[in-house]
Parts: sequence; structure tokens; C-alpha cells
Amino acid sequence: MAGTKTLLMLENFIDGKFFPCNSYIDSYDPSTGEVYCRVPNSGEEEVEAAVEAARAAFPGWSSRSPKERSLVLRRLADLLEQSLEELAQAESKDQGKTITLARTLDIPRSVENFRFFASSILHHTSECTQMDHLGCLHYTVRAPMGIGVPPGVVNIVFGTGPRVGEALVSHPEVPVISFTGSQPTAERITQLSAPHCKKLSLELGGKNPAIVFEDANLEECIPTTVRSSFANQGEICLCTSRIFVQKSIYSEFLKRFVEAARLWKVGLPSDPSASMGALISKAHLEKVRSYIKKARAEGAQILCGEGVDKLSLPSRNQGGYFMPPTVITDIKDESCCMKEEIFGPVTCVVPFDSEEEVIKRANSVKYGLAATVWSSNVGRVHRVAKKLQSGLVWTNCWLIRELNLPFGGMKSSGIGREGAKDSYEFFTEIKTITIKH
Repeated sequence: MAGTKTLLMLENFIDGKFFPCNSYIDSYDPSTGEVYCRVPNSGEEEVEAAVEAARAAFPGWSSRSPKERSLVLRRLADLLEQSLEELAQAESKDQGKTITLARTLDIPRSVENFRFFASSILHHTSECTQMDHLGCLHYTVRAPMGIGVPPGVVNIVFGTGPRVGEALVSHPEVPVISFTGSQPTAERITQLSAPHCKKLSLELGGKNPAIVFEDANLEECIPTTVRSSFANQGEICLCTSRIFVQKSIYSEFLKRFVEAARLWKVGLPSDPSASMGALISKAHLEKVRSYIKKARAEGAQILCGEGVDKLSLPSRNQGGYFMPPTVITDIKDESCCMKEEIFGPVTCVVPFDSEEEVIKRANSVKYGLAATVWSSNVGRVHRVAKKLQSGLVWTNCWLIRELNLPFGGMKSSGIGREGAKDSYEFFTEIKTITIKH
């Protein structure tokens, strides 16, 4: 039919082959609000096929030497790198993020992760102890629990949480579950997996504070904190959403922060000069907007962003899910905007008096994923970092990661850690062997 657009049709990937599905879900381009893709609406049948493929592939793949598996992962990293531009375009189109962010962060980071773990698997050693008085030697071995890249090793099954997600996490032959997402979904995963005593690694939400002391270097702090608040439209679990500023510099910080936020350009994901693209979905945009309405109803001030600053977008993108960087002040710690994860380009800026006070307020939410401390006082930095209930604490910087070190949150921000040693321990079972001679 003339003028009809051809939609991208995704397929499940099981046992090294692509398979169509009987039912599909519409996927929308966040920058236009139009359907651009159809995704399989999979269920138990597809999950069963994927589990069977993994079961069949497991003995051969898991028995390969670390060196052989390392070479496969390195080859995968090379293929990702060769397709960087194509993958960046796809990620930007699907998620609404800027092409610049996908091109410089998302895809290169994926390549780096594969290369890092390809190297790290070559350097793990086993423990060994002797009991000479009993004539015994003890040592440990690691048995893999999950699988990697020949047919059946990696299977991709699309679908909704209630259908394919529940079928997957409740399947008796899926021994470990690694999940990144919301706390309510994690609670459901825990319920469904409990009868099977599965190992869980849950990386959940955050309500991450930035604490700005009066001796902070604002020349570095303000641009970094704008980025930590609004990068990827605020749709990063590590984004800053509560900014506590010491009273003596509060007015100056607020003025400069709002000025910098207004320069954070919202534009089409394909625009290389855009700092922010579109939010992931219409439903999510409405959810984020609802928090702004609640803040206004409570008497808070919206200094810039939603309802204050207008966006300039082409006519084709008027239906897209865009929102300008939004700064809220005059808001109480008890507000839902200060307690709940908004996961959008929204941050609250509030004053504080003392070190002891701000630590208590920063810790007053149920989440404990990440925090940022800005101060030139080394002693204070160490004191505050130690007392903050967060899995990660950055001082005078943000989002600098070292893959050797543990990553994960406290409290309702999750269970378990990721990283070289932590991932190795999570994705394997340890076995102790005793030899009497």
C-alpha cells in the first residue's frame, strides 16, 4: 500500500536461530510517539524452547577451557566494536537517548565489559589448604551455573514480565537470576523463585543524594551535578535526584545550577549537539509529569523545566516523549518527590546546616544505591562516605567505574554485587574437595 511504512519485526533467538512468534507487541519511537517496531509477545512455549537449548549446550560450553571461552568473548567484543555505529543508531532509536551517548558510552562500554571479563576469567585461582596431621588436602573448584556463545548458549526471548518473565524466573531449570529494574518487579521475582531456592542478583532503584559542602569546588561540581541529574534523561539508576547544599553557598549554587540546567539542550536523539533526548515511553513521561504536579500541589517551586520552559521541536516530533531538565526547590524531605524514584530529568535542591544533619537526611530513604560528596576536606570526605548507606560513594566526581570493584546497592536498592570477583562467585557454584592420602 502506497505510503505505508515497513515496520521492523523482531524475532526470538533460540538455539542459534531466529524464530517468529504468534503474537507481537507494538514498540514506539520515543522521539515521535509512532510505532516503529513489533516485538514478540512470548510465553511459556518460547521459554521452554530456550531452556531446552541451553540445557543441551551447557555440557560442551562449560567444559571448554577458560582460554577457549576467553577467545569467544574477545571475538564477540570485536564484532560489537565493528558494528558500533549500527548498534548506536539502534539503541538511540529504541530508547530515545542521544546518538552521542549511545556512540560514546553505551556501545563502547559493552565492548569494554566483554573484554574485561574475557581477561578476568584467565586469572582466577582456587583455594587450597593442608591438614598434615590428618593426612588431608582440601581444595576448591568452581562449577559454572550459566552459559555463553555457540548455539543454545545465548538465547533471547522477548515479551512482557507477566507472561515471559514469570515463565522464565519460575522455571525449575533456571538456577540463577540476574535482574536490573524496579523493586516491585524484584519482589515478584523473589516470590516466584523462592520455591526453587534460586540465586538472585537484583540491581534495583535509587534515590541518590549529592551532598555539596561549602568548601566544594563549584566550577567542577555544578557541571558534573547537572550531568549526574539529567544524563540519559535521568533514566540511569545512578542519577542524582536529591541535591543537599550547605546553606552558606545554597543561593549561589542554586542560581548557577539552574543556569547550567537551562543550557542542557533537549533535542532529537539524532542531533549531535543535544544533551538529552526523549524519555522511554508515553506512560513513563506521564508518570514523571505526575511528580511535578504533586510537587506543585505541596507548594514547591519549579525553577526550570516542566511547565516553566517550552521545548522547541520539529512538528514531526511534537508527539515525542520529551521533557526539559526540571529543578524543584522548597520541598520537604517527606515529599514523594524526595522519597520515591522518579527516573526522569527531575532533581530536588534543598539546603542543610551540618554534616551530621545531612548524613541523617541522605540516609532517610529506603534506597541505598549511590551517593556523591563534594568537599575539599579529605577528612570530611572519608567520614561522610563511611556513614552514607550507599553501595557506591563518589567524591568530587560521578560515574567513574572500575570493573574490578563491587557494584550494587544497600537496603531496597538490591541484593548482591557485580564486578570481577563478585560476578565470578555469583555465576558459579563453589565445591570443596577433600583428598586423604
